[in-house]
Amino acid sequence: MVENKALTPQEVADVLKISKSTVYDLIKRRELNAYRAGKKLRVDLEDVENYKNKSKDSKPISTFSPDPNSYVPSLTYEKIPHRNRSFVISGQDLILDVLCRYLDCHPKGIRALRSYEGSYNGIYALYQGEVQVATAHMWDGKTGEYNVPYIERMLPGTPCLIIRLASRMQGFYIAKGNPKNIRDWNDLCRSDIAIINREKGSGTRILLDEHLRKMGISGRSINGYMREFHSHLAIASTVARGDADLGIGNEKASLQVQEIDFIPLQKEHYDMVLKKEDLNNPAFDAIFEIIQSDEFKAELQGLGGYDLTELGKVIAET
Repeated sequence: MVENKALTPQEVADVLKISKSTVYDLIKRRELNAYRAGKKLRVDLEDVENYKNKSKDSKPISTFSPDPNSYVPSLTYEKIPHRNRSFVISGQDLILDVLCRYLDCHPKGIRALRSYEGSYNGIYALYQGEVQVATAHMWDGKTGEYNVPYIERMLPGTPCLIIRLASRMQGFYIAKGNPKNIRDWNDLCRSDIAIINREKGSGTRILLDEHLRKMGISGRSINGYMREFHSHLAIASTVARGDADLGIGNEKASLQVQEIDFIPLQKEHYDMVLKKEDLNNPAFDAIFEIIQSDEFKAELQGLGGYDLTELGKVIAET
């Protein structure tokens, strides 16, 4: 019998060989039991072992032909051999949840864990070896490029592949009918406009900060700049409730929230970043096959809000 003892989130991360942020995600999704001791979060070792054992249970698998057009999930169940489960995909877009589902079924795939970090923190976690796949949509105001300038700076001496997943429209969430006649970035400076901001490190926050830098404006001079939420939907919902006049996010989230309009401003690129030194892992073969398959592309098209013209294209190598 396992001697039960209380573990900190960092100790749990060490046991499971995952990042501490992933431990918090597991707890938030109630996949891992936890409790508070005063102001500290603790997890019993017995619950960690139970989580590991649940992950080894039987699960459905599917066949995956080298021809992506013939991918048909089977209805049979069999025991999956043990596979390394410390494979973490970082990013916040729904595309990654769909990818994880496909990856879980692929014979060369893996049951990937999800880390819902913003672009900057996800790339840093990739550099630290805490995640195996990171995604980013970081605009560089000096070059007008997405992602590549940041990857070259943030992963020095680390050869990487940058692969396009989708392009999305970024813009303003505003109240239905645009009662304050908001038009462009210059309206952020108006005294009668209160914004709601994304968290530091997110691609959307970087987009805003880069535009403010180019305009010579301090963010702290903008009403609401210090108020932060961690998702496009949370930002859009805040505007819909009337708790802010303006938020920044992608068009897809605006289609899911009532009582707001969307002002398109800039097309962004959402890319996947992989370290070349990791590519001998069979899970990456599975990822490449999945993102190039018609089935995966068709499912993303059904979600709407994505330009998938370059899905699976290698945009750059560093």
